[in-house]
Amino acid sequence: MAKKQKTKDKSNSEDISVTSKEIIDDGEIQEEATDSIDKDVDEAENEEERIQELEEALLRSRAELDNAFKRNTADIEKAHKYGVERLLNELLPVVDNLEHALNNFSNDSTKEDKEGVELTLKSFESALDKFGIRPIYPVNEQFDPVKHEAVMTSKDPKKENNEIENIFQRGWELHDRVVRPARVSVIKN
Repeated sequence: MAKKQKTKDKSNSEDISVTSKEIIDDGEIQEEATDSIDKDVDEAENEEERIQELEEALLRSRAELDNAFKRNTADIEKAHKYGVERLLNELLPVVDNLEHALNNFSNDSTKEDKEGVELTLKSFESALDKFGIRPIYPVNEQFDPVKHEAVMTSKDPKKENNEIENIFQRGWELHDRVVRPARVSVIKN
């Protein structure tokens, strides 16, 4: 009987060891399944983050493209609006020379000559006006450093400080941009 008991104990221990081995295997399977689920969840989260990053990058790219389009449109409008500025800078000396000619006619010159220069100057100014080019002629205005260039200062107690006393040369504006400031003398008391 002792032999049977020992044999029975051995078989029970084998059963127990098999059972514990099965339990360990089941635990590993459960761990592997949990690890697999965790990996799948992590991959799904990573994919969602990646999708979100790509969507944000797409939105930024669209915004950059939209801003570039708006900048280019504004640049084209400015080019059309201010494209004649270089030509104007070349033509302003011609206007100045016509004005000097009007102011410096001698007494010997005929009335027709003077009228011809006046008409030429007026037609030239009207052509400039059609393109948005206007003269700056600051009569009885306050000095504005954007539109006026002070060539000299003088004192006159009858006038206010910073009032324009005399105009030496007209200035010119192209739309709202000053192309050449008017040269003036300013009162400084």
